[in-house]
Amino acid sequence: MESNGYEGLKLENQLCFPLYACARQIMNRYTPYLKPLGLTYTQYIVMLVLWEKDGVTVGEIGRRLLLDTGTVTPLLKKLEGEGYIRRIRNRQDERIVEIVLTDSGKELREKARDIPGKIGGCISLEPEEAKALYVILYKLIGEFGGKAE
Repeated sequence: MESNGYEGLKLENQLCFPLYACARQIMNRYTPYLKPLGLTYTQYIVMLVLWEKDGVTVGEIGRRLLLDTGTVTPLLKKLEGEGYIRRIRNRQDERIVEIVLTDSGKELREKARDIPGKIGGCISLEPEEAKALYVILYKLIGEFGGKAE
């Protein structure tokens, strides 16, 4: 077969496509577990950050999730509307907004407790394969300017 110079444009030659498709499929697996909690996947990962450490700034949430403020702010407004968080302006610098869990947000953690295990059960990787994939993905994230946490 002759090379016409367009081999690089074939879908099968794109590393980005299987990453994209796999990420979408995994996020879709979360839907049946998150829907009863009233959360989207992106709201869920915001809550993961807050369950790990309550009282972080909007900027810190964005850094941890590799999202800009313009993406994080609407998520926080929705979570606040649901009664899971409160946004508190810093008294010394009003540009800084701290996010704290409400009692409902803390209770939601218990309801979400089994989700990681249920998702893990949907993925047929051996533990060594999962760890290797994790390392490779965070290496790529780091190469593109993200910070592996």
